[in-house]
Amino acid sequence: MNPGWQPARTRLSDGRWHFQQGPIDLVIGAEGDPAACEAAHEACWAQFATVLTMLVSELPALRRALPPAGHPPEISGPVAQRMMAACLPHARSGLFITAMAAVAGSVADHLIGCYHCPGVRRAYINNGGDIALHLEPGEFWRAGVVGNVNAPALDAGLVVPAESGLRGIATSGWRGRSLSLGIADSVTVVARDAATADAAATIIANHVDVADPAIERRAACEVRDQSDLGDLPVTVGVGALAPASIDTAITSGLACARELVSRGLIGHALLNLAGRWAQTGNGVAPIDQRLSPGRPALMRAA
Repeated sequence: MNPGWQPARTRLSDGRWHFQQGPIDLVIGAEGDPAACEAAHEACWAQFATVLTMLVSELPALRRALPPAGHPPEISGPVAQRMMAACLPHARSGLFITAMAAVAGSVADHLIGCYHCPGVRRAYINNGGDIALHLEPGEFWRAGVVGNVNAPALDAGLVVPAESGLRGIATSGWRGRSLSLGIADSVTVVARDAATADAAATIIANHVDVADPAIERRAACEVRDQSDLGDLPVTVGVGALAPASIDTAITSGLACARELVSRGLIGHALLNLAGRWAQTGNGVAPIDQRLSPGRPALMRAA
């Protein structure tokens, strides 16, 4: 681990906290009894200081492709175990995935437990867009969705009520900080926890894909040193796509999302490609449409 990666925290002007160490960058908010929220923040900070060291110690195993059958790599840390649990169902389906697909969500899930205490009504930990929630009965969380990070705008909103049982939101796509095998501008998933949402968003985004000369790909190891994707081709550019290509890619991603909903792995998925939006889910995480004028309406898929 880089010796310069020391944990640091800053209280933001609106009362939220910013925790940072190396690649881990968290924004944390909590509502409820002020004393209870402050105690939870301190407990979270104490746990945060140990997270990166635990992950680095098991990094070689976490970067290996998970097997479709048999025993996965042995790991012991609580964050690493969350990563494995979230990603194994996809490996068992024969898909390529490493435990790193759920690292951001797993860190958020690990730390949100500090807020499961009397007096904290609701809280969130946002780890670079992968969000773990704490919601007391009757509470809800509203999250904005940005479809294109290169042209940020509030394109849609997700409303997650406590009664849904869903406590994680994650977004993946080729434009984000992670590498993608597909061409989705964004895939936002709501699931029972952030680790599950993180892994599922990665898998669905990989399936939003099509063969088209407008797509530029390079080996992952050429784009980022020591990538867990090795020499797999990842998307580095998407030009103007033919309408038929957009339809094919969205349809492929929706088919993957529907399967994950049917298996109970996720509650809802919202997909975006080249201004085309689609969603699928079981209705427990209602979508609050917030598309600005001139944008295409969301396409509902059962």
